[in-house]
Amino acid sequence: MNALFRNRNYLRLFAAHGIALVGTGLMTVALSLLAFDLAGEGAGAVLGLVFFIKMVAYVVISPLAQAWAVILPRRAVLIGSDIVRLAAALSLPLVTEVWQVLSLVFVLQAASACFTPTYQAVLPDVLPDERDYTRALSLSRLAYDLEMLVSPALAGLLLLIMPYSALFAGTALGFFGSALLIARSRVPPLDRSIEHRPFRERLTRGVMLFLAVPRLRGLLALDFAVACVVAFVLVNTVVLVRGTFGAGEGALALAMACFGAGSMAAALALPRVLERFGNRRVMLPAGFCLVGFGGFGGLLLVGMDLPPVWLCLVLLTGAGLCYAAVLTPAGRLLTQSGNQDERPALFAAQFALSHACFLIAYPLAGWAGRDMGMGGCLLLLSGMSLAAMLAALRVWPARAPVKAA
Repeated sequence: MNALFRNRNYLRLFAAHGIALVGTGLMTVALSLLAFDLAGEGAGAVLGLVFFIKMVAYVVISPLAQAWAVILPRRAVLIGSDIVRLAAALSLPLVTEVWQVLSLVFVLQAASACFTPTYQAVLPDVLPDERDYTRALSLSRLAYDLEMLVSPALAGLLLLIMPYSALFAGTALGFFGSALLIARSRVPPLDRSIEHRPFRERLTRGVMLFLAVPRLRGLLALDFAVACVVAFVLVNTVVLVRGTFGAGEGALALAMACFGAGSMAAALALPRVLERFGNRRVMLPAGFCLVGFGGFGGLLLVGMDLPPVWLCLVLLTGAGLCYAAVLTPAGRLLTQSGNQDERPALFAAQFALSHACFLIAYPLAGWAGRDMGMGGCLLLLSGMSLAAMLAALRVWPARAPVKAA
């Protein structure tokens, strides 16, 4: 990690991403409270719409934004996205109607759908050494996990001294700090020849590469396998904790912390593991282990009215570990599967397609959990995950070349 931390350009970009993530975490808490103020007992439905709009923005806007923004300087795209997000965050405390909240959330998430794939595509150009880039991917995974733990705690402390509307100002400060750091960073330019490609080609290039490259077809199957099991964790853990076990909010925090701890442990170990075994020999076994954790958990919930708490926490930790072990190396696959001018399209396609998997899995997890029970729901989703893993095993041959031709 020493060489990585000596790269000031990378550190500025990483800090920009981390500050923006903390701001986004504050906004999540503030949005929950704003929804309750506007809708009362209907706040859950409002938040469900918020998350649905987020996924739609990611799936629809990301390829469109990449196809258009790729002809602009990448630093300008990143800073412009932060400015749009900042303006939307500052506007949220002023709204008085639910439709206004949903509209601003769509604008903010559309800007994020432009920012995140662009940032991800910049990293391999800033860190051309594969070992440094692998470590950077692990740090990015850690940043996402820490955001899940740090932002709610920070929001709780701030709410002791200020109203929740002030949290939106904290969100805006996060985006402002991100824009300042990016402005001080050096972002390598893209090959300008890409400007002359037709818009339709720029729009569909990433998806066509996914369909053409075996390892990327495997990655798409892995994305769906992960989405099936992780959607159950994110949608139904609260039902298990508060309903099945009758525990309080602290128990829910502990359950999600176990999932996050597993993910963080994988992120810390992955650089050395990937250097030794490679992407495929890590990602596929981790995916099958995730299926195993899900299937065992489903059988446990079907067979026992009240499973042992410690065993459920172990399963959540293992699921978090496998989740990170599958998704963290995805950036390496994308980098190895295309040249510099193809990477923005590849990262945008991965961003859109992976969120499309969750767009399917989230409502399915909610519906099946309500109508089939928690055990039946988890068995159904684990079975779908297993089918996706078998597809990944088939379409991603072991002898596929490591680098793009």
